Amino acid sequence: MNKKERKLLEKAFRDSCNYRDSLNNRRVFPDTHMLNDMKRLDFALPEKPNDPEKILDLLSSAGSQGTNAVAGPRYFGFVIGGSTPVTLAANWLSGAWDQNCGMDTTSPVAAFVEEISLRWLLQLFGFPATCGGAFVTGATLAGFTCLAAARSHLLSRQGWNVEKQGLFGAPTINVIVSEEAHMTILKAFSMLGMGSERVTKVPTDNMGRMLIDKIPKPKGPTIICVQAGDVNSGCFDPIDEIIKKSKSDDVWIHVDGAFGLWVLVSSRYKHLGQGIEKADSWSVDAHKWLNVPYDSGIALVKDAEALRSAMSISASYITSTPGKRQPIEYTPELSRRARGVEIWTAIASLGRKGIAEIVERTCAHAQNAAKRLTDAGYEILNDVVINQVLVSFGSTEKTEKVIKAIQEDGTCWCGGTKWKGRTAMRISICSWATTDEDMDKSLDAIIRCANGID
Repeated sequence: MNKKERKLLEKAFRDSCNYRDSLNNRRVFPDTHMLNDMKRLDFALPEKPNDPEKILDLLSSAGSQGTNAVAGPRYFGFVIGGSTPVTLAANWLSGAWDQNCGMDTTSPVAAFVEEISLRWLLQLFGFPATCGGAFVTGATLAGFTCLAAARSHLLSRQGWNVEKQGLFGAPTINVIVSEEAHMTILKAFSMLGMGSERVTKVPTDNMGRMLIDKIPKPKGPTIICVQAGDVNSGCFDPIDEIIKKSKSDDVWIHVDGAFGLWVLVSSRYKHLGQGIEKADSWSVDAHKWLNVPYDSGIALVKDAEALRSAMSISASYITSTPGKRQPIEYTPELSRRARGVEIWTAIASLGRKGIAEIVERTCAHAQNAAKRLTDAGYEILNDVVINQVLVSFGSTEKTEKVIKAIQEDGTCWCGGTKWKGRTAMRISICSWATTDEDMDKSLDAIIRCANGID
């Protein structure tokens, strides 16, 4: 690397550090001026090369203006975590390595680190050591990957090879989901050719938990999707009861645990997932409560062969070491970045105790937020069991006005949602960086904005 190239990378490092230094004091969502400044990135298609340092400077100065401060301590929207310094550093390092982690022949270290990360994850969650796993973009693709394995396994039991024969003429697989199932689960069924509207939706209680007596008795090959942490209320389906009632060789239980699965690491909260280890597959995000950089999701499947059968590919030019786990045999993608490096770094640096501490601290923040908002005269709509708080400020009109005012204020960022026919503001707390002081500052701003609207 020559001096000019090193200078460019050092500038990127300095600008990145300066950006992270600004997070405590900047607006969480950009204002109009900042959004307008971002438009400097929009210019005519260049016909000739430009100075890389000037281009990087433009990207840094104008691009940073248009960011949400999700890496900071007061972003409470969409259940988004903020990358820890060490996982960001690992992201930089693996980016410098520039590995294609499809096989051990394209990256020995990426393939090896995935093996370790998978083993550690299974130990953290208390799942069988023989599970298969895939490192993907997020819970959307993790769910897709798990459900592809489910489809492969269930049809194989019917004597049908879906990977070779397709779905035309295939036996029917019944699908049962909660009426509160996340949209990405329905998207996965759509992409898998199983239809997003031909599912059976099970009614839920007032906290979004599936009603056990409303779950139909499975008939033939069936996939049942349950939730470990509703994206609004944070509540868990009665997973253990559902498995006891419905599980059989022809019934596959999938757990959508995008963020809630991480409670299994905490002795204080793991009871919420009682029986979850008896399921057949689990999808979870690492870029939520594990707080690694975007994007990072994990698919875990009890029957590793079902996962490999659904995902493996072969070609004459693909060569790898016989007998070793090859990432391409478990993921939808061939070429992809080494997400396992950041997951390895997070687990290695935090350990079980450190991960549990993040989960427990952010859940405590949610409990305190609910208490302060209740004391201020506002209604909490959910049982605050983990890190999710739903608050109503009165009428739909007032609640929407308060949400808008909070977002424009810039101290913190919370989004709106609809919950059981009510308009609410959703507070999702899962960043390692959020302190008691950040919560006090944010709640002061929320209450001030709410009190200022009739």
